[in-house]
Amino acid sequence: MSGSRRGFSLIELMVVTAVSGVLMSLALPAIQQAREASRAAACRNNLKQIGLALHNYESAHGRFPPGSIPSGAGSWSVHGRLLPFLDQANVYDRIQFEYQWDDPLNLAVGVQQLSIPSYQCGSDPNSSSLCDAGPEEGLVRPVNYGFSFGTWFIFDPRTRQGSDGPFFPGSSLGSSAIADGLSNTLAISEVKTFQPMFVNSVDPGPAVPTSPNQFAAWAGAASFELGPNLNDNGGHTEWCDGNVHDTGFTTVFTPNRIVEYVHSDGRTYDIDFNSRQEGSSPTQRTYAAITSRSFHPGLVNTTLFDGSVRSIQDGIAPEVWRALGTRCGQERLGEF
Repeated sequence: MSGSRRGFSLIELMVVTAVSGVLMSLALPAIQQAREASRAAACRNNLKQIGLALHNYESAHGRFPPGSIPSGAGSWSVHGRLLPFLDQANVYDRIQFEYQWDDPLNLAVGVQQLSIPSYQCGSDPNSSSLCDAGPEEGLVRPVNYGFSFGTWFIFDPRTRQGSDGPFFPGSSLGSSAIADGLSNTLAISEVKTFQPMFVNSVDPGPAVPTSPNQFAAWAGAASFELGPNLNDNGGHTEWCDGNVHDTGFTTVFTPNRIVEYVHSDGRTYDIDFNSRQEGSSPTQRTYAAITSRSFHPGLVNTTLFDGSVRSIQDGIAPEVWRALGTRCGQERLGEF
């Protein structure tokens, strides 16, 4: 007897294809969730390492690093000063801290272009991109973790008064200055790279904004760093720069709050705001609304000054979030 092979019929093939498609559609979300869980765990580990570096810095120097040095724009960030405590001593040794980060002497060694793994969150699709900061600064890496500069007021260049947060230009604080308690005070929180923003506006005054609608009134004389292309957006694009819009955050708005601003190009942007770039004026105060944002659904990861890493939900009460951002507000937080 001669045997014959029977192939799949068209209907059978269509059924197999359909079942395979259904199985793939069911498996894909699970795979994506597993990948995000892995990225979120790596993000929390980054925050843990940066928190440990902060305390090791304090042990070595008797204080936490300053938010920047108020000697002019371009001062080195907290991130730059923590490098030896993040196994990056070889990078640190290439920096001349007596000069601004964008001084030709520092730009020549290329430190600003280096990718520092502890400063990048894998959930941000732009975290490893290079920012083209222009001919005077060249290519610079962005950053996903900002240090807490307090609520709204940042710095007065006339009096050298700083914010109610633990970091600000010229800050020189130790653990004893965190009077609200180390477990009640934010040190670090997530931020998004290439954030739309505007800077150097009219003086908005000391009253903390309560609505994104207020920012349009301050935009008239501002410099804008926003647009449809990635490099049009200048917030959190320079890990080495101590300005609050590059390496800090404030607690005006709760995590992942959309701060809508309709620009003259007709587009609506989710913005950050810095009224006066620190070091760019000898007289005008700096106020800033730099929102903590992340690509993790519904939350941002943070580090408190006791070294603990906490995931803060978007729905946290505004008064609790602001209280966490102050170092000596005497707020009673309870559980959050």
